[in-house]
Amino acid sequence: MLTLLTSAQTRLADEFTIVNKPIASIDLMEKAARAFVKSFLKDEFDASKHVAVFCGKGNNGGDGLAIAHLLLNNGYENVKVYVINLSEKQSPDFAINLQRLNESRCKKVVIDKVSDLKNVKADLIIDAILGSGLNKSLEGDYAALVKQINKLNKKVYSVDVPTGFFAEGRLPETYNGIKAYKTICFQRPKINFFLPESILATEKYEVVDIGLNEDFIQKQESDFYLIEQGDIQEILKPRKLFSHKGTYGHALIIAGNTNTMGAALLSSMACLHAGAGLTTACIPQSGLIALNTSLPEVMALPRDECTRIENPSKYQAIAIGPGLGISFENEQLLESLITNNEPLVIDADALNILAERQDLIEKLPENSILTPHMKEFDRLFGEHATWWERLQTAKEKAKELKIVIVLKNQYTFVCSSEGKIYINPTGNPAMAQGGMGDVLTGIIVAFLAQKYSTLNAAILGCFIHGKAGDDLAKDKFVVTASQVAVKSAEAIRELI
Repeated sequence: MLTLLTSAQTRLADEFTIVNKPIASIDLMEKAARAFVKSFLKDEFDASKHVAVFCGKGNNGGDGLAIAHLLLNNGYENVKVYVINLSEKQSPDFAINLQRLNESRCKKVVIDKVSDLKNVKADLIIDAILGSGLNKSLEGDYAALVKQINKLNKKVYSVDVPTGFFAEGRLPETYNGIKAYKTICFQRPKINFFLPESILATEKYEVVDIGLNEDFIQKQESDFYLIEQGDIQEILKPRKLFSHKGTYGHALIIAGNTNTMGAALLSSMACLHAGAGLTTACIPQSGLIALNTSLPEVMALPRDECTRIENPSKYQAIAIGPGLGISFENEQLLESLITNNEPLVIDADALNILAERQDLIEKLPENSILTPHMKEFDRLFGEHATWWERLQTAKEKAKELKIVIVLKNQYTFVCSSEGKIYINPTGNPAMAQGGMGDVLTGIIVAFLAQKYSTLNAAILGCFIHGKAGDDLAKDKFVVTASQVAVKSAEAIRELI
């Protein structure tokens, strides 16, 4: 897992690297600028384009000055630097790079007030005005300056973080910072890049290695970790000779209703392909023909208004919720499972029942997994104005209830009972289709049945679900849930 850092921790990593590598701070800045330019040139290889580089007077601006100089050396003749002189303070490394720039052939304009910014002729803009560490919205001249830059409506590349965007913490309801096409950030992505609000600041980001000490970074205390493919490969266990269906557990999926049998079929299909040895679907009597026709490998447990799960301990994992429907009978069924005190995977309508029965939340069996999307989460735990607040609540509730909360989004957050948040990087917009959550539930319960830990089952489920979607999206505009369910087996095989 990659340890994600706050802005303060990143500065400590800079300082540690400078002392222990050792490397001068101006040379580390040069290294960062070179990494930025290498990434930039992959996208923007037309050296005839006019580039405007906006530089504040701190270290972010120092990066911008070094970038401008490097672009000139890489054949970009039409580079112009705008030094934003709205503050008396300047960093020592900025001053060194400004002196170097003054000795070069680079064109330079000093902006002493916002009204000085006129007739900017640029095809591309590089934003190096303010770096990370900001914790309040832009005000005064900086807000007016950024507004002017955004009005130019040009493609913007931000250095490390878009000016005005908070690297971590609660984001303001109204964003008034730079609107970047791409942010090229150093060593680690900013924590807030994984929140949906970040789309207002940057359409995409790329991380470049600038040589900070990785051992130091990985040892930092953090609540946020980024899941990598290597982590998944370490967790997954290959199948061994002489294993059999009993080796890989029996999963029970309580799902579907008269008009929503698709959810039950999708969850069961995903459970099959993710490797559960046995899968039983507890479905309404009316769904038996559909199940037997489409998934003959899945056993059926017909469900009616009197159904109770007898001897639930015979199943290694139980999931409840996809397409279940909200009724008094289903509420009673969920309550009986909760009081049985065996871990559950709870999704969809079972979450909505929980939201109406707050007393049951406190009784959830330890090591259960909740898989809400944003609206389901807020029904459970109250309305939240921002995603940062939502994550803080998820972290607290997972720890308090000793459960795992899988908060679904473009980047899904797996919140552990230890109060850590593991961010899943796989998945893509082609997967924005109905039924994806049902498939994720099926994959997670399959891993639980195979005796993976609760946290590992959630991490594996999210990564493999997203990877299957990523693999499919390479040649498809839209990916369906049933395609992801089937593809998950291939994704697992590739990882192993």
